[in-house]
Amino acid sequence: MKQEYDVAAYIWPAYTGDEKRTRMFWPEGIGEWQSVKNSVKKFPEHNWPRKPIWGYVNEADPYVMEMQINAAADHGVNVFIYDWYWYDRRPFLENCLNDGYLKAKNNDRVKFYLMWANHNVNNTWDIRNSHEPDNMIWDAAVDRKEFEIIAHRLIDNYFKHPSYYTIEGKPVFMIYDLANLIIGLGGAKETKDAFEWFRAQAVIAGLPGLHLQLTKWGEENFNLSGVDEGDKATSNEIVKFLGFDSMTHYQFVHFVDIDRDYNDIMVDVVEEWAKIEQDHDIPYFPHISVGWDNNPRFKDLVSGIVKNNTPENVQKAFAQAKEYADAHPGQPPLITINSWNEWTETSYLLPDDLYGYGYLEAVKKTFVK
Repeated sequence: MKQEYDVAAYIWPAYTGDEKRTRMFWPEGIGEWQSVKNSVKKFPEHNWPRKPIWGYVNEADPYVMEMQINAAADHGVNVFIYDWYWYDRRPFLENCLNDGYLKAKNNDRVKFYLMWANHNVNNTWDIRNSHEPDNMIWDAAVDRKEFEIIAHRLIDNYFKHPSYYTIEGKPVFMIYDLANLIIGLGGAKETKDAFEWFRAQAVIAGLPGLHLQLTKWGEENFNLSGVDEGDKATSNEIVKFLGFDSMTHYQFVHFVDIDRDYNDIMVDVVEEWAKIEQDHDIPYFPHISVGWDNNPRFKDLVSGIVKNNTPENVQKAFAQAKEYADAHPGQPPLITINSWNEWTETSYLLPDDLYGYGYLEAVKKTFVK
């Protein structure tokens, strides 16, 4: 039976040692599993360490991804949103997508699309130095020439794949850090020109167009010139000017206080959905985060931990997202979830030794008849 909702979970593609540049952050050679495996309890009530029921598997292995795709599809997750990276004039962490998901024989069961995670990189991934996060390792801003190289790579390697997720036939592509993109391209006008060129290239390649999606944060003022001294624009103004087709969130931590009870957080989240609908003309797709606690990335305790995010409470949140989708029949029934596997941010659906398959069962109970 065809699923009525598109339930899309973000994938953090760092659980592999196949990308050589990951060794600078995780020298054990297993990607960020290193931080999960070595995590410790920071205070008596802390729900860490946690262990994955399936083990510290290599998600760049197609056999591993066949297992994960089946588990996702069986529980109602029918879209993966891969975080996609480009640093130092080349892609980063593509192995999980290219060698894992795309080589999995059953990737027709779960579609995928890409979110360009174009944020700068500092010491956060390296627990040895994460207490000093201000050090810049890679600047993710790109100029127009590099943007065009990236665009062609995306169109040629991914957008034409039969499992790529589309809206109205157009491949969906999400931008994570719009401010950083504007800085690199030299301003809002230059970014608009780049988007128009990108859409045209998709058509030239035989696609019906491109669906550009924005990662929504809290309310921001964007520098139209790409520099601090330039004129400012609100989120609504910049979204209209650049012609985005839709928006969603990536994580609750981006726009609400998460250092409290999960049910209280959801009150503010639902209010934020209503505000976005009032302020913006384009579709907003409701987002649910499973939790937040990024202490596995740090030696010392860092504040900001979601409380009481049990599978039962997260299932209530899924139901609220479903209600939002039902109340907007004019837009695709897409719901985004953080995430499939963000273990070091403690926001994942995968089974662990604390709740078992609880979060996946919560998805299934909500979205699968």
